[in-house]
Amino acid sequence: MSKKKIAAIVLVTMMFTFALTLAAIGMALGLTGAKIGDMARFFGVMRLIELRYVNETNPTALVDGAISGMVRSLDDPHSIYLEPSKYRQLMEHTEGAFGGIGVYMGFKDNKVSVMSVMEGSPAEKAGIKPNDEIVAVDGVPVSKMQPEEVAMHIRGEINTDVILAIRRDGEQDADYTIKRDIIQVKTVLGKKLESGQGYIRIASFSEKTGEEFKTAYQALQQEGLPGLIIDLRENPGGLITSCVEVADQILPEGPIVSVIERDGSKEEYESHLKQKTCPMVVLIDGNSASASEILAGALQDRKAATIVGTKSFGKGSVQMVMPMFHDDAVKLTVAKYYTPSGRSIDGVGIEPDVEADLPIDAETDTQLIKAEEVLAEKITSHGK
Repeated sequence: MSKKKIAAIVLVTMMFTFALTLAAIGMALGLTGAKIGDMARFFGVMRLIELRYVNETNPTALVDGAISGMVRSLDDPHSIYLEPSKYRQLMEHTEGAFGGIGVYMGFKDNKVSVMSVMEGSPAEKAGIKPNDEIVAVDGVPVSKMQPEEVAMHIRGEINTDVILAIRRDGEQDADYTIKRDIIQVKTVLGKKLESGQGYIRIASFSEKTGEEFKTAYQALQQEGLPGLIIDLRENPGGLITSCVEVADQILPEGPIVSVIERDGSKEEYESHLKQKTCPMVVLIDGNSASASEILAGALQDRKAATIVGTKSFGKGSVQMVMPMFHDDAVKLTVAKYYTPSGRSIDGVGIEPDVEADLPIDAETDTQLIKAEEVLAEKITSHGK
């Protein structure tokens, strides 16, 4: 018998033994025949690659690739496998400081768009604008990456360059070279408007947003607060816990949001605020997403504020980041959220109570002006 035949018999025997072992393990775990078969295919191919691939393989890299492939097969722009470097970047961003260019992005209709640009950021200095479409990063088309991967590729070490290919309405595609810097994320800005009304801008919801909002809100209250405008335009969302912390300060006692998983299990968040609140108006636009829609939806449903602007983005799903065993993680969509009235706005968005557009060539903030008008009427009615 030739050596090749002997090798083939040995390989088949090993695969058969391996399949039997998997079947025994699967039965012990209570898996069905189909799932046992899938496990056998997966491990069988992995073992075949390890034994017969022309070059040496890295078992960990094979598993990483398999996990990434599984997540990609979900065809969900918000689910992604995070290798160690990407996981570290995500954690740095959530904690409030990271190396990047200072943009928030939205993923919709197979496009990656700039939702907002941080004031004073490298992106703003380079000329990046809200609603710009990112078509490539460092020469790699975004169509070849998962949406969340685009953000990971844009972040990186400070003082290094990233090249974005930008598509802007009415202009030819152009490359922008931007030097990364430490991005300090201050998410809340509060001030008094000339009308005497209070104004708080929330750029996103990170770990410190609840505390930052409390500081700004209390400062305005000490000055006297007849009414408040909360600006959620170009706010891509963030942590639901931070959104709830903000809602707990301005929404009367009662429901804020419900998070419902596939099996029907529900987690409900409620406000515990007992004192009365001042009249409020909330500004939203097409780039208001996720946690900003939770806050706007709760205030709208509970009739605690009037919503002014244009229809919001429509991201009503919840992601969970699950750390794994090699400093990596999986970011996975695990639930959908529902407003107090039971609305799911995923793919739908929130319709404002008062429509107000902001033309691209507007010399004044027409939406803010409308919000001030609406709030002035509410203050007058509130005082009667």
